[in-house]
Amino acid sequence: MENIVYFIGAGPGDPDLITVKGRKILSEADVIIYAGSLVSKEHFEHCKENVEIHNSASMTLQEVIDVVVKSYNENKKIVRLHTGDPAIYGAIKEQMDELEKFNIPYEVVPGVSSFTAAAAAIKKEFTLPNVSQTIILTRMEGRTPVPEKEDLERLAGIGASMALFLSVGMIDKVVEKLRKGYGRNVPVAVIQRATWGDEKYVIGTLDDIAEKVKEENITKTAQILVGDFINCEYDKSLLYHENFTHMFRKGKDENSSN
Repeated sequence: MENIVYFIGAGPGDPDLITVKGRKILSEADVIIYAGSLVSKEHFEHCKENVEIHNSASMTLQEVIDVVVKSYNENKKIVRLHTGDPAIYGAIKEQMDELEKFNIPYEVVPGVSSFTAAAAAIKKEFTLPNVSQTIILTRMEGRTPVPEKEDLERLAGIGASMALFLSVGMIDKVVEKLRKGYGRNVPVAVIQRATWGDEKYVIGTLDDIAEKVKEENITKTAQILVGDFINCEYDKSLLYHENFTHMFRKGKDENSSN
């Protein structure tokens, strides 16, 4: 492993959902800075016995960078372990910008995002023919603002499949905006801690999902999935249709004409 900083996506919860590449790099690390309770500590079972571990939940950006710079100058192998995929709400851009100031090289190793893990938990597919071919990843405005053009009501008006991060604590506001945007009652699923041992979920519609979420005491670490893909009729994919021809397969009608 080169002496560079690795930003690694640990996956949504289940420690086996980290990539093979991510686990290999993690096993060779001298220093790990990980994202608190969002990352399973079982990952550390694959690490060196004397690995130095820091929990970034109690650290500022400057403190994280200080650890990285010090460790890099000591020629140690460093891993910044993020939950899910670090490219989505991972706050890695600001860290990478700081490393560039010190001319410290880095690499990003992607991971399984919680939005795909949530869909897997309820055994659904976001992109169904004649239903939706678009997925919107977004969040409700909280302490972190959302650009006005990305207001949830406006996005919901598109009618695409949606996955909301960091929003379940504002479920009533979420429902209100979605109802205005979609203009009708649509299916909704809320999945808490997808792929963790204590995973749980509720499925309903805009009419009843807020009540179900409160009954199950789902207050954080959850994905809100919205759209007809959760419960609908749909067209079969052309990809596997007997008359659909592509470079690896001739259609049935084409074969019969030869």
